[in-house]
Amino acid sequence: MIRTLALALAVFGAVPAPAADYRARLPQDEVIYFVLPDRFDNADPANDRGGLAGGRLQTGYDPTAKGFYHGGDLKGLTRRLDYVQALGATAIWLGPIFRNKPVQGAPGQESAGYHGYWITDFTHVDPHFGTDADMRQFVDAAHARGMKVYMDIIINHTADVIQYRECREGTPCPYRDRATFPYQRRGGVGGRPINPGFAGDALGTSANFARLTDPTYAYTPYVPAAERDVKVPSWLNDPIYYHNRGDSTFADESGTEGDFSGLDDLMTQNPRVLSGMIEIFGGWIDRFKIDGFRIDTARHVEPGFWQRFVPAMVARARANGIPNFHIFGEVAGETMDPGYLARFTRVDALPAVLDFAFRWGVTDVVAGNKGTRELAALFDGDALYDGGADRALTLPTFLGNHDQGRFARDVRRLNPTAGDAEVLARVTLAHAMLLTLRGVPTIYSGDEQGFAGDGNDQDAREDMFASQVAVYNDNRLVGTDATTATANFDRRHPLFREIAALSRIRRANPALTRGRTLVRARGDAPGLFAVSRFDPDGGAETLLLFNTAPTPVTQMVQVETASTRFTTLAGRCAARAAAPGSVSVILPAFGYAVCAADTPK
Repeated sequence: MIRTLALALAVFGAVPAPAADYRARLPQDEVIYFVLPDRFDNADPANDRGGLAGGRLQTGYDPTAKGFYHGGDLKGLTRRLDYVQALGATAIWLGPIFRNKPVQGAPGQESAGYHGYWITDFTHVDPHFGTDADMRQFVDAAHARGMKVYMDIIINHTADVIQYRECREGTPCPYRDRATFPYQRRGGVGGRPINPGFAGDALGTSANFARLTDPTYAYTPYVPAAERDVKVPSWLNDPIYYHNRGDSTFADESGTEGDFSGLDDLMTQNPRVLSGMIEIFGGWIDRFKIDGFRIDTARHVEPGFWQRFVPAMVARARANGIPNFHIFGEVAGETMDPGYLARFTRVDALPAVLDFAFRWGVTDVVAGNKGTRELAALFDGDALYDGGADRALTLPTFLGNHDQGRFARDVRRLNPTAGDAEVLARVTLAHAMLLTLRGVPTIYSGDEQGFAGDGNDQDAREDMFASQVAVYNDNRLVGTDATTATANFDRRHPLFREIAALSRIRRANPALTRGRTLVRARGDAPGLFAVSRFDPDGGAETLLLFNTAPTPVTQMVQVETASTRFTTLAGRCAARAAAPGSVSVILPAFGYAVCAADTPK
């Protein structure tokens, strides 16, 4: 397949050089590479402990444990930009780099903030990753290559600093709802009156929130003396700016009001929190000229916040000369349900969301052996997004991630008798879908090296540099005999080569970045899935063909009557239509093809 892809590039044309101003590219023009800095490359061992003294429970550093810092840093990512660009990525989604609480968790259950989601200081780089100057050098180096940088940001919560007197530190605190524990009574409906005149958190005015002065309506929150001033900016240290209602059940009211696994849940209805977050993240745009935000746990913040925050960020970016600032929220879903995701583009007014529906659709069909009709249903759902199919073009699509695990593991889990060749073929097919179907392809670092992982979360966060974690190093990678015990930046890996070639084809063909989608063939069982995508200017058709079955497929597929001759960009394509409006398709087991119709004269 690689040889076919290379020949196709020579025939179809070289990839255009990066725009003189990379900022002119639209979000859908990108190929995103997602990286957790701690797990990518360690260029400066001096910062491994973040400037802290002591053992792993003080510094957070233990390169042998999957839940602690391993030493990766911004300098490491900067020196590997050539590798990332060679893969075909044009944008980097950078995992959170803000200063974190080094270690948290109940005794015996501690882990470190290596992932970046336990923020204490929202204004500076965590010393484990380097310095603000290192961040500047990384962003500038990426921009010099014509690559964009998307920052992973968190607004829903901070690190777990606030404690409740009713609960032992480090233990769960059940959620206490607004009906049983109203704001105007201390500790429940039978408690003494507090916060007179406060009309509830739905009225987001400064005058209303000025009446909320006592946070003891549900629990009695306090900040341990040792952490009294740990959060930056300083206003974040006041419990009045948090919901303080206990742990979320991730359902109903608690979904936006409860603490996410004990993390301090910000009261984003409060206008002071809104203005503070606009100031914080607008400052990162001003200082570093970054190109977009991925918003963590976006569904756990009430819609009104996003309706105000997003326009403020877009305006801030434009004021800095960044016209296509891309904002996409994490709205985690567990099924192929575009309707659930679309709601957040309409009600919350998020410009885009991570396309969990795509992730589940491809997993169900390519790994789970469901009928290809499910993928057709996925694209039928594009009409539900605010802006319809045009909005769907901007959704970052992905196969796996640091939370839900890797696609290769899904293949092995759902096909326990599959041999190595079949696993590689299925993983390759899924990446072909990722790189050619609508949306913004997002590659999780390590997938291009055949990482498979043992599960989700910590078990899917392997090191790209030589790992010392035993439960990583015993993993069987896809497409290679290597292990994570040695560095994995192999540009000869079959998945790296396939992704790189497909990325070049994608970027050379506007139909694959900005073109509309028309499903041509689907079925109730594994087999052919065919899609046409169309050049947004000239209308030329590109036919995408995927065989999800373990046996070859031969079938006629409808095309435009004007599409009479085809150039093979990948796989095997018929040179001519069999008749006006019909082309013969032959694909091997788990094969794919990309066929570009000659532009009508």
